Amino acid sequence: MNLSQWLIFILIVQIIHGLSTWKLYIKAGRKPIESFIPFYNLVVMMKIIKRPLWWVLLLFIPIINLLMIPVVWIEFIRSFGKNSTKDTLLVLITFGFYIAFLNYDSKDVSYIENRDLRPKSKTEDTIGSLVFAIIVATLVHTYIIQPFTIPSSSLEKTLYTGDFLFVSKINFGARAPMTSVALPMVHDSIPVLGLKSYLFNDDFTKKENSVLNKFQLPYFRFPALEEIKRNEIVVFNQPADTLRNMDNFNPDRNYYKPIDKKTNLVKRCVGIAGDTLEIRDGDIYINSKISVLPKSAKPQYNFLIDTKGQAISQDELKSYGAREGLRYDNGYFALTNTGAYFLTLTDDEAKLMASNPVVKSVKKQLTPKGEDGNVFPHIRSLGWNIDNYGPIYIPKKGKTVKLNKETLPFYKRIIKEYEHNSLKVKGNQIVINGKPSDTYTFKQDYYWMMGDNRQNSLDARFWGFVPFDHVIGKPVFIWFSWEKNASGINKIRWNRVFSVTNGNDEPKSYLIHFLVVLGLFMIGNKLIKSRKKQ
Repeated sequence: MNLSQWLIFILIVQIIHGLSTWKLYIKAGRKPIESFIPFYNLVVMMKIIKRPLWWVLLLFIPIINLLMIPVVWIEFIRSFGKNSTKDTLLVLITFGFYIAFLNYDSKDVSYIENRDLRPKSKTEDTIGSLVFAIIVATLVHTYIIQPFTIPSSSLEKTLYTGDFLFVSKINFGARAPMTSVALPMVHDSIPVLGLKSYLFNDDFTKKENSVLNKFQLPYFRFPALEEIKRNEIVVFNQPADTLRNMDNFNPDRNYYKPIDKKTNLVKRCVGIAGDTLEIRDGDIYINSKISVLPKSAKPQYNFLIDTKGQAISQDELKSYGAREGLRYDNGYFALTNTGAYFLTLTDDEAKLMASNPVVKSVKKQLTPKGEDGNVFPHIRSLGWNIDNYGPIYIPKKGKTVKLNKETLPFYKRIIKEYEHNSLKVKGNQIVINGKPSDTYTFKQDYYWMMGDNRQNSLDARFWGFVPFDHVIGKPVFIWFSWEKNASGINKIRWNRVFSVTNGNDEPKSYLIHFLVVLGLFMIGNKLIKSRKKQ
């Protein structure tokens, strides 16, 4: 639904609210008309149930309101003496319409002016505290900061698989949820059960006419603290995601997902809106100049390390920085049939390995220019691949491009899917929203996201531009890091715990600093308590 449709929906809900509660408002000493006045009726309701006015705000915050509305229903019926478990269950399973029943069958219903708001039992107190904790956690998770786990090696050497991050949503502007009915604090599926966690028909053929899809909220983003900078690490929703889940690349069909339920990814934003990007033999050029990465960035490539069959110890290979490559079934790095190691390394690591007397040659594995690599926009005649790509223009909001049969493949998905226009091609004529068009003006900014693990990353080279409305936030902190292939205490990467991401220099752990501050706090707290006892 668009904004005007949502306003009409809210107005209808307010009318239903008035029809369901006006007699109860009278019993509470209020005027019946107050139950019909949009928004003001909720202010009056808070006064009736003796709860703070800021609860009204929570009723209009997406996802939070799904938790708050049942709480208000329960508080409202309790204000009229309906305190039993039966009453609570009735108001919940009837989605609040039990209140309408009380409104019109109100002979034994009376308003309790001085209702005791304290919990009646320990169980009620525990449930109330738990609900409040969930509401606060959901608010923080949805609008401020979200935990995130690095799922793949696409940013290896910068962010490792097994890093646990905190992602700030306020830096680029917190995005309000677009899926209005969903379980809080989970993404696209319910843990363990694996069931869909949100209300939406993911059948592409029914995306426009399914009733379930009418409850989508229009895109809204709060003001940002900063703009996305070139070469920053960004968390975003994968724009071309049609998978049931990210671990199954062969689903039974394509799944159409709401933007905020598409798979979460983390990549480096190597190109911002308005840039022209090109990749030459693996190096990125922005506006015809080679891209200068921060020191914390560790771009990697695949190398063939020829030793003529002579083995290098596994510990020595790891000391050179090898973390990915061809392996035996036991997990050890393997020699190929021609007597070479196939490893993923940085250029500096490859140079260091070349100095090993066992190594005969080191060759970076690059796809030559002109060889098609089945990359975006998937035009074989371009001869683009992951190592030699472009030049390609990254669209900027308000900029206009020429449209013809040659340029349309670059912007077709933007026009139809991301910016919601109708698009048809009739012969040599391009028709947008029923009008012949030879130009198009972009409605939002777009970005080019790539992994530092250049040849082992599923990124923009395969699915194109990332719209700004798909941006989630900025990784700011690694609070824990886990190496699954290690054993015992070595599984924890202590040098990465409590380290800052997106910095210009090498990552530094602040774990010791945290422990010192925590120790001082505990000592100080103990001293204060002992003085109070004296």
